[in-house]
Amino acid sequence: MAGGAEFALDRRRALAGKSGWAGLVHNRRIFLITIFASLGGLYGVFSGVLSMKSFENRMASAVDRSGTKGWLVSILELGAWFGVLCTGYLADKLSRKYTIVLAVVIFCIGVVVQTTAYQPSSIYGGRFVTGMGVGSLSMAVPLYNAELAPPEVRGSLVALQQLAITFGIMVSFWIDYGTNYIGGTGDSQSEAAWRIPLALQLVPALILGVGILFMPFSPRWLVNQGRDDEALQVLSKARGLPSDSDLVQIEFLEIKAQYLFEKETNALRFPQYQDGTFRSGFLLGLHAYLSLIRTRTLLYRVAVGSLTMFFQQWTGVNAILYYAPSIFTDLGLTGNTINLLATGVVGIVMFLATIPAVLYVDKVGRKPVLISGAFIMAACHLIVASDICFKGAGWAACVFVWIFSIAFGYSWGPCCWILVAEIWPLSIRGKGLSIAASSNWMNNFIVGQVTPSMMTHLGFGTFVFFGVPETKGLTLEEMDAVFGDREGLGVADQERQMEIANRIGLTAYADGKEKGSPDRYEDEAKV
Repeated sequence: MAGGAEFALDRRRALAGKSGWAGLVHNRRIFLITIFASLGGLYGVFSGVLSMKSFENRMASAVDRSGTKGWLVSILELGAWFGVLCTGYLADKLSRKYTIVLAVVIFCIGVVVQTTAYQPSSIYGGRFVTGMGVGSLSMAVPLYNAELAPPEVRGSLVALQQLAITFGIMVSFWIDYGTNYIGGTGDSQSEAAWRIPLALQLVPALILGVGILFMPFSPRWLVNQGRDDEALQVLSKARGLPSDSDLVQIEFLEIKAQYLFEKETNALRFPQYQDGTFRSGFLLGLHAYLSLIRTRTLLYRVAVGSLTMFFQQWTGVNAILYYAPSIFTDLGLTGNTINLLATGVVGIVMFLATIPAVLYVDKVGRKPVLISGAFIMAACHLIVASDICFKGAGWAACVFVWIFSIAFGYSWGPCCWILVAEIWPLSIRGKGLSIAASSNWMNNFIVGQVTPSMMTHLGFGTFVFFGVPETKGLTLEEMDAVFGDREGLGVADQERQMEIANRIGLTAYADGKEKGSPDRYEDEAKV
């Protein structure tokens, strides 16, 4: 930013607390709300269920063939891909909070269908519906957390969401390990061994669905709905400060400025679609998405965001998470219990490895973390593939699967989500992020679909690596230079933001002039 465009940044930083863990502790209320909302990441029991004897007996027609087994796993990701594409509209229409409630209801319906299933068709249908809820939560929860969080801890909260996901994976593995003993581990095993883990997914979901009703609305959504007084109250309670304090007022005016910025940007780009009708709203959204592929520099960013998520999935992480018991069998480990035990360690080491990402990714940078993680994972792939081909020492190869999980946990797991949230100009950030997130789930679906066939016919995997630009510490203006933006989309965005900030009185907090009042920004949507 240049000159007066730093109007709120310096003043707010002087008033705000620290970042990182210290900032999370300082903002205890938001930290607890964020942890609560992150219950949406607690899922993932199906990996262990898939290898249980009673499940194999019940769903033999689907489990015994690699093609149908792949669909059994990956259909959840197909549902998640569809769910995440619908979430952008729903989050704006219903609110972030009620979108989470709707996603929880859909998730629970899918879980109930799976838990009561007696035919593979019920598992297929249930997992698709569950996936719709998972996909919606994967976008709605981070969006809610980010919009409620103070700016100084927002980056940590992005990584915290990934930490919640890895915690859910870890807990799920050990639930599977425990229920695997119900009725024995052989042909006498009770069907409760796999029905209970599936049903237990309802517990965090229901807690989230009911509890979120008592959580505040996103202040950003309230401003978008013209409910400014409510937005001020939410910010005041969240920060533990009076609504007329400088910090709360600055943050509120920043949100208001962003709302006006987006409204005026749309009006400038698409003046023919400003009559408020459903048709105009639909066409406005469509043209905004088309701009992502019609503008060269935006297309470059779409490619970076989508390919980052593509390669995140094609590192093979979800092949390991879904098919770990089968992989450990191929590595020479015998006995379903031993396989589940080895699989449980995957969850533990991945969870622990994600913690440093929360603490240090802003200091080290994104690119060095991604590169180091990629090379470690590549080495592990080659070693594990060698042991599978030559039936070498099972536990030795098992250790490298765990090392792979550590490498993913600190690098490509959290860093990809941080990166794709940083690379967009503000005016199209939400739409760009939705495209990147849909790439994640679609490639997740493909990996889950093809892995059983690859394991059957190939016995080894392939690793691909590519480079991305470093985005650590860059402003939006500098991001344009990184991506070769000669049209200066980000610069134009910032100039418009500066004009809006002057208009609504936000710069007064830096200049020491008379502060603005709510009357000044009641109707500031002129172009």
